[in-house]
Amino acid sequence: MADSKGFAPDPEIRVNDLRIGAIGAGMIMAECHLAAYQEAGFPVVAIASRTKANAAKVATRWSIPTVHETPEALIEDENVEILDLAFPPDQQPALIRHALKQKHIKGILAQKPLALTLEDAIALRDEAKAAGKILSVNQNMRYDQSMRVLKQILDKGELGTPVIATIEMRAIPHWQTFLEEYDRLTLSNMSVHHLDVLRFLFGEVDEIYTAARTDPRTKFEHTDGITASTIKFESGVMAVSLEDVWSGPREEGFDSDIYIKWRVEGTHGVAQGTIGWPTGAASTLTYASKTTTGGKWVTPEWDTMWFPHAFKGVMEQLQYAVKTGHAPALTVADNVKTVALIEAGYRSIAEGRAVKLSEIAI
Repeated sequence: MADSKGFAPDPEIRVNDLRIGAIGAGMIMAECHLAAYQEAGFPVVAIASRTKANAAKVATRWSIPTVHETPEALIEDENVEILDLAFPPDQQPALIRHALKQKHIKGILAQKPLALTLEDAIALRDEAKAAGKILSVNQNMRYDQSMRVLKQILDKGELGTPVIATIEMRAIPHWQTFLEEYDRLTLSNMSVHHLDVLRFLFGEVDEIYTAARTDPRTKFEHTDGITASTIKFESGVMAVSLEDVWSGPREEGFDSDIYIKWRVEGTHGVAQGTIGWPTGAASTLTYASKTTTGGKWVTPEWDTMWFPHAFKGVMEQLQYAVKTGHAPALTVADNVKTVALIEAGYRSIAEGRAVKLSEIAI
């Protein structure tokens, strides 16, 4: 049995009775959302995608009773209370706006990036508020088990005042085919996980400097393949986030490794670990504190993983917000700040300088 050392790597399931309509039938929906929802007992009552045949295959796999012809038809289905979107970001805003008009839709879970531009993200935030609907954004790395436990360690002050943090990724994402049509790649679609979780851990950002180059493995035209961002937080914390999506040659007979490592150093201790998704393993964490562990390394353990188990927490926090009237843990207003950080990163790449977040109006 895993020993979490008194930490809570996975959230409590407090609400699981609101009816979900799923839009999208690709990997993230079929392998992550729906797998997690089945474990958590969340009722998925309908599904739709760009093609009904793909939606029907996923419906059969996960015993979803209704398959709609179009996403719009699903949104208009009065049996659906929660809309769960896994759709390309250029098409997502129109579906969100259609859902905001439906009286029966109580909450919307959108994918990241919320929209292709900061202006669209701000507009969606404001339109959801005006409609009185809860719009939440699926920043699922905040529910990775190592990140949740790290946050608990930081909140308890076991590391003292945080000084520096690093996330080092040397892994190869699966770029969805629709990304070939956009002019933004890694920063918007991969770094967004790391930059958002750093905000989750350390608060608001003062400035960011991002450097980028193309990735030799990615054949379609792009600018930001490999990215490296140095971030200064208002609290004084400095962080570095590296997204090496090249990660070396991958050829027959070539021994190479992939990984994501992270480390946080504070005035009273150090925590470090790994993110397990590139290898299909659980994430890890170990830490030492001069105030609570006597300087000895302590290693909480768990059996769950980021993919798919984090998606339980993402949907549960929205259901809980709808049920209780409390703000969701993943608010659209907070996500706009992450979108603004991404926007600042792209401005940094374009202009070759550090960009203050105060330059980005939200």
